Amino acid sequence: MPFFSSFYSRPMLLLVLTTLMWSGNAVAGQLVVGHASPMVVVFLRWAIVAGLMSLIAWKELKACWGEIRPHLVSIALMAAFGFSGFNGLFYLAAHNTTAVNMGILQGSIPMMVVIGAYFLFGARVTLIQFTGIILTLIGVIVVASQGSLDVLLSLQINPGDALMLVASILYAGYTIALRNRPKVPALAFFAVMAFVASLVSFPMLAIEYAHGSIIWPSMQGWLVVLYISLCPSFLSQIFYIRGVELIGPSRAGVFVNLVPVFAAVMAIVVLGEHFGLYHGVALVLVLGGIWIAERFAWEKQQRKVKA
Repeated sequence: MPFFSSFYSRPMLLLVLTTLMWSGNAVAGQLVVGHASPMVVVFLRWAIVAGLMSLIAWKELKACWGEIRPHLVSIALMAAFGFSGFNGLFYLAAHNTTAVNMGILQGSIPMMVVIGAYFLFGARVTLIQFTGIILTLIGVIVVASQGSLDVLLSLQINPGDALMLVASILYAGYTIALRNRPKVPALAFFAVMAFVASLVSFPMLAIEYAHGSIIWPSMQGWLVVLYISLCPSFLSQIFYIRGVELIGPSRAGVFVNLVPVFAAVMAIVVLGEHFGLYHGVALVLVLGGIWIAERFAWEKQQRKVKA
């Protein structure tokens, strides 16, 4: 279909929609608290997505299986850490922090990608980019310390914020790994990821059950799970993988800087959360750091094109 082909070839649109749905995930994480336990949400979301992908991508998956099979271990690790691990920590964090905090901390992922690319692939980091990284890290520290020097000095960091930071590190690693993913259609690749994520989340569910903390979804819980499954889990992941395929992980990762903005607005409008001064300072630092780093990279790229 011409419309779908045109839509699927626009990385900027795909990535903006991706970050919008991810921002909604931060709000959904708050709405599901008390209506379904974290690992139930993780298990159900990937089980639903795996079911959808089995209907949509089965033919592509069969056709590409010979190319996918040699990479099963790396794909499994990407799914375990980037999907199941990230999501499990994300929903655990929602029990101890706000959607605003989750969104701002998630905005640190682009700088984590830059740092990871430097250590893993030797990607050059300029002084300007390093300045951007420092500003972003300061913004993260402001959120984690709630803007209080006393909290920072006494290392009394909110457990939810700490979990969100670890989750962000996992997703940054997944983004970097996408650079070397098998050259197969995005739907076939994502189908394998979804199947693995659903399998990995089952032991996590069993541990939650053994601890006696499992909560099966209420009506509100099911509505939130369905939203999470269809938008942040299904559509956004396909859009993100396609976006990375079109413009690369470094440039695609930059769009995550929209998550703090969208998440803050949604949290205030939908949840009525308080937006403190320290949130504003952190938001400016995180977005400012990313803008400085990426603006320089964009100008450098433009000079190369003109040369």
